This record gives sequence, structure tokens and C-alpha cells, in this order.
Amino acid sequence: MSKVFKAAGVAAVGIVVLVWWSGGPDKALSLASNKVPGLSGEAQRIMGQLKADSSGSLKPASQAAPSKAGGAAAVPAVSVAKPLIRPVIEWDEYTGRFDATESVEIRTRVSGFLVEIHFKDGQQVKKGDKLYTLDSRPFDRALDQARAELEQAMTKVNSVTLDVERGKPLVDRKVMSEKTFDDRANALREAQSAVKTAEAKFKTAELDVISAIITAPFSGRISRSSVPVGSWISAGAVSNATLLTTVVTEDPIHLYFDVNENNWIKYRRLAEQGKEAGVARLGARVELALPDEKGFPSRGVIDFVDNRLDLATGTMRARAIVENKTGLFSAGMFARIRVQGSDAYDAVMLPDDAIGTDQTTRFVLTVAEDGTVGRKTVVLGPLADGLRVIKQGVGADDVIIVRGQQRARVGLKVAARDEPIKLEPKQVSSGGLSVPVGDNARFPTPPPMPAASAPVVPAAQTK
Repeated sequence: MSKVFKAAGVAAVGIVVLVWWSGGPDKALSLASNKVPGLSGEAQRIMGQLKADSSGSLKPASQAAPSKAGGAAAVPAVSVAKPLIRPVIEWDEYTGRFDATESVEIRTRVSGFLVEIHFKDGQQVKKGDKLYTLDSRPFDRALDQARAELEQAMTKVNSVTLDVERGKPLVDRKVMSEKTFDDRANALREAQSAVKTAEAKFKTAELDVISAIITAPFSGRISRSSVPVGSWISAGAVSNATLLTTVVTEDPIHLYFDVNENNWIKYRRLAEQGKEAGVARLGARVELALPDEKGFPSRGVIDFVDNRLDLATGTMRARAIVENKTGLFSAGMFARIRVQGSDAYDAVMLPDDAIGTDQTTRFVLTVAEDGTVGRKTVVLGPLADGLRVIKQGVGADDVIIVRGQQRARVGLKVAARDEPIKLEPKQVSSGGLSVPVGDNARFPTPPPMPAASAPVVPAAQTK
């Protein structure tokens, strides 16, 4: 049995040597018809069977399955397009919070029992409208007392005045001593001072009576009442005084937001150039929207910019004033706000699908006139109507592969067919094409493109 295996092994080695020596399977088969000297009978028998086999399994792939193109590999097909050139205005997007233009906590300057509430919780009030009434009887009594003291002081002044007038001729005739006359004059001055003191007490008592009725300091929306009727209301310092309610003004309303340092520098540069963009100048236009709104349907105007950057956050606080006639905006609400970050310019735009990524670089694949694939590194900008703005890297005349990048290799040729670039419907309310960038701009990472490795040679090109 061992002799059989040994003979088969010798035959196999002989076949391999014959194929190598003859220059290929075909020549080896042709030689097999002849009795090649040196081969054993078993090797001659195996070569004969291979020659008789019609499967052609030893033939090269190019001969076993010839292509329709006469052995040439099929050229991959891709979709190409030239970049779209569109006018673009860049916008920087932030998150802001509404705050009332005027806000006040209603407290009383006198203490007393609350006897009446003149409003409903949450209603609109006008300046001067009654809000609360305190029990004014103690203040009325104090006012009456102050009035009586004032009248008493004025009566004394009249009496002393007459004494002084009667003493003048007596002093001239030396009937009254000057000392007595001076005493009468001093008594008059004291009486006049007492009148002023009584007048001050009367005005204070009168003010307390007025303060027992609490009115709205300005027009706005009032909050709920913090105290019910019959409660004791304490006056005094803010920490001790009873908080009754609050009133805020909602039309117009303020919107505060923070600008990062880099954008603030950009806005200052634009202001130095006399550009309308940015928030570095008062009166600049901004657009805003609530979280459930598409686009930016509302408008505002910058009316305040802080005088220094916040050291903790490195941001500049800015404020816009917004009309709120419908009362849609309320103090404390969040809103998306965008600021014009550039003047209009013609931008080169491509779909995100056409952009590949290679670690930290972004690139596109180009097609030359002869169909050869090339590669260009690009610098990305913001999104605009579903397309990516290309800051650097390609021009308007470049032909870019927009579909089928996986089938393309740098240096090889492709069959290109034109596919026009389509714009998505605009999501902005203002005229022209505008794009949000800045703190909240995000550049989605496209699917990774195959690296430009050595080309794969089809089987038909093997030797």
C-alpha cells in the first residue's frame, strides 16, 4: 500500500514539473500525448486523463470565460455634476431667552390688613389701575391728627405774629425793652418751625392714606396674587415686606443671547468695514423662531451690547428688542436666534454625499475629460438648502463624482453620466438663500470613501 502512495506522489511531482517546464497547462497537455521520457507510467496515465477532460479547468480565466468585450474589463459607471453656484448669506445661530422689558415686584410701603383685590390672576393691567386696597382707617385717623396739629401750629404763628407787630412801636418809643421784643420774635420763629413740622407730618399721613391703595406702575401682564383678602401686609425692607404679585411688560419684549469670542471679533471686523452684518452695532437685524417653528418668521433689532466679555464663559451678552403684539412670546421662553454673519456672496455648493473623509481631511473625486479619476482636498463651509458650501478646493468648472464613488479609483478611468444637483425646499422666511453657522452648525460626516490603494487588476489582464 505504501508503494501505491509513493507512486502517486512521484506522479504528482512529475506533473507539476512538466507544467512548469513546458510553459503552461496547454503545452503540458500537448506533450502528454507524446510519451515524455522520464515520466513513469502512472504520470503518463494522469496526463492523458487531463487531456481528455473537456472541462478546461486548467485553462486561464481569460480563456475559460472570455468577456463580451474581447477580454477587456468593464469600465465602472458613476454619476457626475459640476458644482452649483448660488448666492449665499451666512447666518450665525444662537439660543436666546426672552425677558420682560420692565418687571416689578409689587409690595406696599405701609402695613395693614388687605381688604380688597381689584384684578384677576394673569390679566392685562394698565398703568394706574387699582390692584389692592388696604384698610385705610388707621391712616385716616393719623391724617386727621396731623391736620389738627398743623392747624394748631398755624394758629400759634398768627398769635405770635400779632405780638411782634404790636411790640415794634413800643420798642421805638422805649416803652418795651429790646429783650422782650427779641423774645417775641424768637417765639414767632419757633411757631413757624412748628408749622413746617406739622405740614411734614400731615403730608406723611396723607401719603400713607394714598399708599393704602396700590396701583399698577406700568401697563403689562400681572401674575397671581400671593396673598388673599384679610391677610396682614407687612411693609419695610424688601426682605421683610410682603410680596403681593409681579407685573411684567411683554410688548415689546427683550431677547438675550451670548456671542462667543471668535464670532464677536468677526462682527467687530465687519463693523469696521461698514458692513451691515453682525451684532457689533446697535440697530442690526436679527431673526428668531420658537422651538416648534420652521425657519425664522419673527424679526428683532439689537438694542444693547454689553461693555465687556464675561470672564467665566468668554462670551459677549447681546440683546434684541422684539415686537409682541399677539402676546406669543413670554418672559423665560427659549428661542432660536440667528445673526447675519456675512454679506451675500456666490458660493460653490455640492451634496454632502459627494464629499469623502480621510481621517482629518475632506476630499472630492473629480473626473477629467478623458474619464480619469482625480482627487482634490476641500475646505467645507455651512449647509445651504441641503447642499454643502465648499470654501476652498474646487471651482465652478470641476466635474465632481456625486454618486458611485465606491466604484471609482484615483488614476483609473470611469464612465461618467451627468446627474443634475437638486436643491431642497427652502426652510427660511427671508428672501435669498441663507444658511445657519456658528456655535450650532454641525457638519455631518459622510460615509467613508475607499482609500486610494493600488488598483485591482482584473483576471483578464493576468499573464
